[in-house]
Amino acid sequence: MNTPQFLPQDGRYDDLLVYQKSECICDITDYFCKTYLDGRKDRTVDQMVQAARSGKQNIVEGTSASATSKETEIKLLNVAKASHQELLEDYKDYLRHHGLEQWSKGHPYYEHTRRTCKQHSHRDYYMELMPRCTDEMIANMAITIICQVDVMLRNLIEFHKQEFLQQGGIREEMTRGRLAYRNSHPSQSNSPVASNTLLSRKEQELNEREAQITKREQEVERREAELLAREKELARLIRMGSDRE
Repeated sequence: MNTPQFLPQDGRYDDLLVYQKSECICDITDYFCKTYLDGRKDRTVDQMVQAARSGKQNIVEGTSASATSKETEIKLLNVAKASHQELLEDYKDYLRHHGLEQWSKGHPYYEHTRRTCKQHSHRDYYMELMPRCTDEMIANMAITIICQVDVMLRNLIEFHKQEFLQQGGIREEMTRGRLAYRNSHPSQSNSPVASNTLLSRKEQELNEREAQITKREQEVERREAELLAREKELARLIRMGSDRE
């Protein structure tokens, strides 16, 4: 009898379309900032680069945490989503402050850009395209991909929420693992010594997993606090700009 894989370590993110597109966002933003913004004078550069990187890295870490904690995965994906929203506002601000247009339905480039960004999810395509584009083109391309990734993250978060409600988290998985092992090894389960040894080993593994989860959750809370602080600072700067105008 085959025993179900105990706490399967999938953690794959390379094949996720949402990760591939977030990687494109990261590289496009790096190119955009180096080409059109002065990193020595404009503090927006660090904010944009960090927000793009945070979006990508939290998808990586959230997916990696999937096997041990669905709660942590959902939190990290939410952080990724919030980071991309922050970056989206920076691109919109750039267009507005430089008298450029944000493309919407009806604009001659809107549908073409939307289809192109939907079809292409590899960074090399955009890196080859960037030198032939204006700042308005690149900003609108980035906005389009960010909006597409936002929809993907919403769907992915909702999927994992439903998965958690149906299957539970690590404790439920540990219980299923114990039951599956006992059912497939009845002779060992009936032995008091073997049973106690098995229980001790499983409990130790559970404690180690819980310690890892606690550490990850503390890191997520720290990141959420940093993101909230950045959002407050951004709101303050926007208010200051409005007052000057």
